Amino acid sequence: MTPEHSDWAADSASEGPGASEGPGLRVVRRTFLSALNLSLLGLAVGWFEADADAADGKANGPAQAGAAPGKPGFQPNVFIHIAPSGEVTLVCHRSEMGQGIRSSLPFLFADELGADMARVRVVQGDGDKAYGDQNTDGSSSIRNRYEELRRIAATARTLLVSAAAKRWGVAPNTCSAKRNQVLHTPSGRALSFGELAIAASKLPVPPLSEVEPRPDSELEHIGRALPLLDAHAYVTGQAKFGADVRLDGMLTALIARPPVVGGRVERYDREAALAVPGVRHVVEMPVPEQPYKFQPWGGVAVVADNTWAALRGRKALNISWSAGANAKYESEQYAAQLTERVRAPGNSLRNRGDVDAALGKAARRVEAEYYVPHLPHAPMEPPVAVARIAGDHCEIWAPTQNPQAARSEAARVLGWPEEKITSHVTFLGGAFGRKSKADFVAEAVFLAQKTGAPVRVQWTREDDLQHDYYNTVSKQQLTAGLDAQGKVVAWRHRTAFPPIATVFGPNHEPGAGDLQQGILDFGIDVPNLRAEAAGVDAHVRIGWLRSVYNIFHAFAENSFIDEIAQARGADMRDVLLELYGPPRQIRSTDELGVSELRNYGQPLEKYPVDMARQRRVVERVAELSGWNGRKAAGRSLGLAAHRSFLSYTAVVASVVRDPEGVLRVDEAWIAIDAGKVMNLDRVRSQMEGSVIFGMSLALYGAITMKDGVVQQSNFHALKLLRIGAAPRKIHVDVIESDAAPGGVGEPGLPPVAPAIANAVFALTGQRVRELPISRTFSV
Repeated sequence: MTPEHSDWAADSASEGPGASEGPGLRVVRRTFLSALNLSLLGLAVGWFEADADAADGKANGPAQAGAAPGKPGFQPNVFIHIAPSGEVTLVCHRSEMGQGIRSSLPFLFADELGADMARVRVVQGDGDKAYGDQNTDGSSSIRNRYEELRRIAATARTLLVSAAAKRWGVAPNTCSAKRNQVLHTPSGRALSFGELAIAASKLPVPPLSEVEPRPDSELEHIGRALPLLDAHAYVTGQAKFGADVRLDGMLTALIARPPVVGGRVERYDREAALAVPGVRHVVEMPVPEQPYKFQPWGGVAVVADNTWAALRGRKALNISWSAGANAKYESEQYAAQLTERVRAPGNSLRNRGDVDAALGKAARRVEAEYYVPHLPHAPMEPPVAVARIAGDHCEIWAPTQNPQAARSEAARVLGWPEEKITSHVTFLGGAFGRKSKADFVAEAVFLAQKTGAPVRVQWTREDDLQHDYYNTVSKQQLTAGLDAQGKVVAWRHRTAFPPIATVFGPNHEPGAGDLQQGILDFGIDVPNLRAEAAGVDAHVRIGWLRSVYNIFHAFAENSFIDEIAQARGADMRDVLLELYGPPRQIRSTDELGVSELRNYGQPLEKYPVDMARQRRVVERVAELSGWNGRKAAGRSLGLAAHRSFLSYTAVVASVVRDPEGVLRVDEAWIAIDAGKVMNLDRVRSQMEGSVIFGMSLALYGAITMKDGVVQQSNFHALKLLRIGAAPRKIHVDVIESDAAPGGVGEPGLPPVAPAIANAVFALTGQRVRELPISRTFSV
């Protein structure tokens, strides 16, 4: 059975909302918009048409890792295949969710290989350990494997050069690879990659450690603004997302999940659901056991011919729930519990000097507390997954950030070895960390096994917001001691929150891996400092959200430094740079005053805490924004900066008050030093997106609980930034750097909220110590 695709028409016959009908005519919304797009914009032509077999659902049967497994030609590793025709196939083993990895990674491979991009074809890698780490999370796609990825491509180039040199009887070091050819410069001879493919395939593959990458000067495209290779598919509606997958005989499932974590079904009306036309099955889902990890929530699934029938069938269930122990979870009470924790000493994870003595002797003391609620991911595409079981093999199609985790979770549900599972990756309509969890994939696999048919599990917007893995809630207390000249001589930072570890076990205490995000790696030049952490029980599922704990740590630290500046009557920029101290590189945990620093999985020797780079982004963003204290040209400015994911960012936000009294961010500036940059255009886009995402969180973002139930159900209650509220201009400056590549997708986010909050104070004189800002102001 081969999957078939339509432009939504196959699922529209009973969809109700979403399809327009007339005599002899059926026009689906997606088809209409695609046609309108083409008529208005013309045909968008990219550098090449990216292959998306896995995203289209065309694969059938057990998959093999590799660019073109089984096909003739040259495949020195699973990432690269060169056909005798000269076509170069490159695997993108990471997930595309708008960050542009399918545009950046191929150029890196092609530049190192010497391939002509006009002859390149990109395929999406399935979930397979052969590719190494595939988890597209933590801003790690390039920074964690930059050198290895270059050597992978350099291996292919080395063998092609060796094959050509052997044919010509010349030394390999007299040859070079460029534009799909190996050239012998002294004689002017050339052989195409296609002509060399078979000969190169017969040579022994050297270890990666023995292969030398090119000099950086020979990388033709890296560091430039590169085209978005999937743009044509996006513009024309050809890009296949999770909900676009169509299989013969596929059913659609919607699941009624417990409204409270740990809740269970008490009773429901199975017959009423089955009476809805199009409903085929009503299936009770497994009750998850603690620790929850990535298990589904449980509940009752309605499996139907189409989405509309599944929605109506789910409503007809009329379920009664047993809420369980988490029914007492109330946001306001929990905030009070967190406050109690930060007002008492916690577990000390950073200590330098004698903070208590320095605070006792300080000429002046500044103290403040900050609160950030649970935050949702809210990607535009809610979770969705398709599963099909045929004999002893299971195929999955999903917009997953971690196809290997999806494969593992499917194997757990079925009790099968992972070799029996194929995990295909579609395009992701946003993710932000949510889709690295495989609970929605497990649901599809379970239902495919129970019903004996291919099943698409579709989450609604309400499902997504009310059954998320939320960014954790936090309360922080910061205390500073100032000497007679106003210099900070003591710094104490207390933070309390339930960590992500609560999803995996009974650990309730934040550790060094949690506080590395903005506290243990905060390289301020203060002689006496201490960082303390306190944990509390979790009553929802906690997960990583774009920039994770850096969100609230950066908010507290930058807001507090602005309060210190106010107390001193000094400029925020000057106080910030003074706290950073002289330009220097911190390469030891002793200098930081910590016993352990995870440093995002990288050694301090390679990725030091570089206060010269941190100072540079602050100075640059101040210059770009025309910073002159808190006021400029009739508006108020706020400044913030942060190190995260081994990159350095700074933001200035301009806030104005409109005639109706509403506060607006009318302009923003952001500077980033991310080390060596692959694709300048994508970095700029990520910074612009970080400002928009950060504004949504700062102005409106909050998930609140009452009786254990999430109070927000859709975008009427959880606002996202609309176009009319976006800044009229976002200025991005990417600082040129020779440092090792840092993260890009997340580092732009943490300084956004404190920059806005500091600007709000400059405008109104009222301090923002609790997010979202809409709790206090009209925004």
